[in-house]
Amino acid sequence: MRKSDEIREKPSIRQIQSDYGYYDNVPPRGFFINGRPALTQIDPEKAGDYVIVLVRDALCAYGDDPAKVVADRLENAELIGQSSMYTSYSGWYRGAHITAVSGGSGAPEMEMILYDYLEFTDASTFIRLGGSGGFGDNVNPGDLVISSGAVRDEGMTRAYIDAGYPAAAHYEVVLAMVQAAEEIGHPYHVGVTVSCDSDYVGGGRPGVGGYLQPRNIEHAAVYNRAGCLNGDRESSAIITLSALFGRRGGSVCSVSDNLCTGKRFTEGIGHNFALDVVLNGCAILHKMDLQKGGREHWYPGLMEKE
Repeated sequence: MRKSDEIREKPSIRQIQSDYGYYDNVPPRGFFINGRPALTQIDPEKAGDYVIVLVRDALCAYGDDPAKVVADRLENAELIGQSSMYTSYSGWYRGAHITAVSGGSGAPEMEMILYDYLEFTDASTFIRLGGSGGFGDNVNPGDLVISSGAVRDEGMTRAYIDAGYPAAAHYEVVLAMVQAAEEIGHPYHVGVTVSCDSDYVGGGRPGVGGYLQPRNIEHAAVYNRAGCLNGDRESSAIITLSALFGRRGGSVCSVSDNLCTGKRFTEGIGHNFALDVVLNGCAILHKMDLQKGGREHWYPGLMEKE
């Protein structure tokens, strides 16, 4: 039984389905095209256990579709899904079965990617790999931020659960990414990421013609005072939906500038290191999962039992 089918069997889910007058009017598992999930067109049987979610972001200077960039680092990589919106490759890295999927930016785009993967696969882990802007005083362009959690300053996840639900990155993901960053030796930080819908005025940056409203000018300072490290548009979506549907979620972002310290933008700075950290972090997670030996949770003492 897939994890999504386990959700269907929950009494509280069955009850609310029975209360929804239009439930029988919608496809119970979404739309299909040629027998595959419509939005991503993935072959679910070829999806990896660790899914890296990427944005086709010009600021990250990939030079190619980002899923292909990751695939070029994998062994036996193959295209497992291609639609007009999303591209997915699967392959292997140091024993970890990894899928890289690329698409557009923002929380709504993440919802559509995650729906197909959460509904049709049993992938255990979803990791946002991307770029961001800095807020933290000690966060410099080229540094990485490993999210311990995210501020849900976007609208998509509030359609799923009230704003009080925490977007807390899974501790195993955080530990694995920290270990990977330490082994690589690149500057990194661990802390809270702010995810919002608007990349300009909503993120504290002037819009067209320098447009701002009074509430916009405090955005960066509010989160700087709160100790938040960086801002993006996707981390809270991936972390929140992963947690809601019983998976591990996390985020690793490179930082291209810092609005609060005035450090200027450089495209793609540090992003190759972010890719290194996520790939090696997935391999570490794979080793941790093997160490569990059927246990639900990993803890440091398991290393001593090997």
